[in-house]
Amino acid sequence: MNINFSMWRKASWQLIKMDDKKEWDALDVVSKWLIATRSAVTLVTVYSCVIAGILAARDGYFSWVPFLIVTLGLFIAHGTNNILNDYTDFSRGVDKDNYFRSQYGVHPLVQNFWDKATSIRWFLVSGFLATLSGIYALYYTGFSSTTIILFAVGAVTLLAYTYPFKYWGLGEFSIFLIWGPILIGGVYFVLSGVWDWKVALAGVPFGLSVASINVAKHIDKHDDDKAKGVGTFPVRVGEKFARRVDQVAIVLIYAVTLFLILDGFFTPIMLIVFLAYKEALAVIKVLNHPKPAEAPEIAKAFWPVWFSGFAFQHNRQFGGYLILGLIADALIKGFFPTFWTGLF
Repeated sequence: MNINFSMWRKASWQLIKMDDKKEWDALDVVSKWLIATRSAVTLVTVYSCVIAGILAARDGYFSWVPFLIVTLGLFIAHGTNNILNDYTDFSRGVDKDNYFRSQYGVHPLVQNFWDKATSIRWFLVSGFLATLSGIYALYYTGFSSTTIILFAVGAVTLLAYTYPFKYWGLGEFSIFLIWGPILIGGVYFVLSGVWDWKVALAGVPFGLSVASINVAKHIDKHDDDKAKGVGTFPVRVGEKFARRVDQVAIVLIYAVTLFLILDGFFTPIMLIVFLAYKEALAVIKVLNHPKPAEAPEIAKAFWPVWFSGFAFQHNRQFGGYLILGLIADALIKGFFPTFWTGLF
């Protein structure tokens, strides 16, 4: 078995489709983990950690060792939860019969690439590694009560996403909380020892961009979820209303960013995020209409993903510009601390 660095890179950037078990068996352990955990999606965790790290560096709190350990641990934790999500849905019979999840990427259980016992082993090993990172964060912060609360809330919310939150129409909101205020505010706290509500608010735009993918994905598979009794937000409130909510989420991303600029938390350089306007408008536009019955030419490569494909591209563009803007913002505040104090 050779280490396939090319697959590591590919699986970290796009969802992998694969039907040949021999091809799967020939992959190295890391490639299998990256594919099975849908690391192209779990990369949003790294984005959230980087955002928190830059904000901490801007305020003079950054340290490489805790940042790297916590970021890796949270990335593994996200992947661990995806393994659990696939296991739970497969065991409940949701992912069977050509279900949406098994169409857009590798599903090891559905495709018989591994059995349930193997899935549990991967979950336990990944969970153990993520837990080690959490223990380190607790130690680094002196077992602070705030760290304990953040980890407890984060862990419960993340694990409860699979069941029951996703079935109660609350999964999408939990995604927003985890990858926005909780994760960004939490990593900032680990690095700084300070809980800052403004930092948590600064996590709202990226959290909304991640949640918009989740809402869009659940709109994409609305009919399948409804037939199988999975009560996602679009199933609970209706497909059309969910599309409108997702459009509002996209608008709020930029509204909150603008507020933080006017408030003085960000400098005007953060207006750079508006360069993602084409992707934002593309999401809003496509959400004006129901999902096509058949794959349009531009979507054949990733069908049945439709709305979530546009939301995913927007998240990547917005996240990239957000990180670039934060770096520039930190430099400006470092060299010219009184350059911008806001209008409020």
